[in-house]
Amino acid sequence: MRMPSTTARRPRKVARTGFNLINPPRLNKGTAFTDHERDIFALHGLLPPHVGTLEEQVGRRQKALDNQSGALNKYAFLRDLQDLNETLFYAFLLSDLEKMLPLVYTPTVGEACQRFSEIFRKPRGLYLSYPNKNRIHQILSHPRYDDIRCIVVSDGERILGLGDQGAGGMGIPIGKMALYTALGGIQPEHCLPIFLDVGTDNQERLDSPIYVGWRNRRIRGQEYDDFVDAFVQAVKTRWPHVLLQWEDFAGANAARLLARYRNQLCTFNDDIQGTAAIATATLISAINVTGVPLRDQTIAVFGFGSAGLGIATLLAQFMQDQGLSPEEARSRFYAIDVHGLITSDRHSVEPSQLPWARPQQEVQRWRRSGDGPITLLDVIRNAKPSVLIGVSGQGGAFHEGAICEMAAHTERPVIFPLSNPTSRCEATPHDLLHWTEGRALIGTGSPFEPVHYAGQTIRIAQTNNAFIFPGLALGIVASRARFVTDAMVKAAATELIHHLPNPQDPHGCLLPPISEARALSRHIAVAVGRQALLEGLAQVPDEETLIAEIDANFWVPAYEPYDRE
Repeated sequence: MRMPSTTARRPRKVARTGFNLINPPRLNKGTAFTDHERDIFALHGLLPPHVGTLEEQVGRRQKALDNQSGALNKYAFLRDLQDLNETLFYAFLLSDLEKMLPLVYTPTVGEACQRFSEIFRKPRGLYLSYPNKNRIHQILSHPRYDDIRCIVVSDGERILGLGDQGAGGMGIPIGKMALYTALGGIQPEHCLPIFLDVGTDNQERLDSPIYVGWRNRRIRGQEYDDFVDAFVQAVKTRWPHVLLQWEDFAGANAARLLARYRNQLCTFNDDIQGTAAIATATLISAINVTGVPLRDQTIAVFGFGSAGLGIATLLAQFMQDQGLSPEEARSRFYAIDVHGLITSDRHSVEPSQLPWARPQQEVQRWRRSGDGPITLLDVIRNAKPSVLIGVSGQGGAFHEGAICEMAAHTERPVIFPLSNPTSRCEATPHDLLHWTEGRALIGTGSPFEPVHYAGQTIRIAQTNNAFIFPGLALGIVASRARFVTDAMVKAAATELIHHLPNPQDPHGCLLPPISEARALSRHIAVAVGRQALLEGLAQVPDEETLIAEIDANFWVPAYEPYDRE
């Protein structure tokens, strides 16, 4: 999608000269500074004499990237480019989204978080450490943050499926904010990644002599809650209308913090709500192929923490739209966590999980593989689910026996191993297609190459939250919504459903190519903004103003002319 740049073509007034103009990544143009700009900003001699274009720079960066060995080195190269020249960085990303997104976010960002201290070069965003708990207001008050409209925050305890990465978790807010801009068109200067450094329980990080985080065990309990609350209250004071996205908090904290603050400020959790939205849209796409209505599906959710609960909750809402009662909708689900199937008589069941527990009298009649917990294979053998969704972080959990059992009673089994990164994926598409004789409809959390089976080339849908959260954020920012509601998240999923591929190809990909995600973000933003208007939560008067605001907020990476202030 090409939209007119919202940057004024009249020269931008700049007071900086020389290195002070080149050093800020938002102002730097590198070799694209014109001769006139080199004259008035004292740049002659600091740059080689060639005056280039943005397109030429993208081509040069492409050659340099191709010379990097391995995904992590390419990630580090792109991070350096982001810290050098943001306009070039985003133009480079948009030149080939299919190739670039796996490098700047999943799956490569997982390894980048694990090795963050090794590749750390230049600060980006804010590190709010527990020892600075009394300085949060002071840190946020700097004028450089005056234009912030969006924040992504993490405490690094549950990074993808990799667990506690301590300060390395900052790679997630940085990556998410990059996608806010690349796919959602939100200007870089409006985005702020923040890391809440409350320590780490990862002994490898604590023992590492190069670890850059606060070298302390994680703060928990009331001290943790007080620190997070101090952060939230400082954010509300500094930016009363900011959008705050929670990312990669541990399951119990993720749901609890969202529930605590969602009516205090404009906030959402992408692990819970964004994952639910993309999983729902992908399942609807699979249903378009099978022809079996959502209300008639039987769904097993393997991994029933905050993400699994969020997926089940949103799917149940869509089932209710098709005429089921809330109780009937929940009865279509089999929730499995680390302790096995969640049943009404089982110990260690969270209050939020109880509505999804299966009656004890139901499972008493089941044929089981042992006397221990009720396993995934037990569920598949007895409940005969038509859909299997994995958000467990347990690599290989969808084993051959369970998948073959599912394929035996379902003509087109729908299987979504959604855990990230690739090493934590519950099963690979190659195995799933071979175990189901090519009949499985697959969505994965990480990107996978097409699978060749029985003369067919089958493209695998990446159920990437990047289809959802950038457009959701743009709609919230443009409408200036006071809060983020479940209905807004549902509106985002529904809009994506309207743009699903044609269901006529039985081996077609379930989602559009990721190269279309930027265009889809604008459609989603309009849908989210309309919902905010409908609920009376928007601070724009009407849809016409909303669309004008979306266009005004949709940034295209292009160099603007400079003049001396």
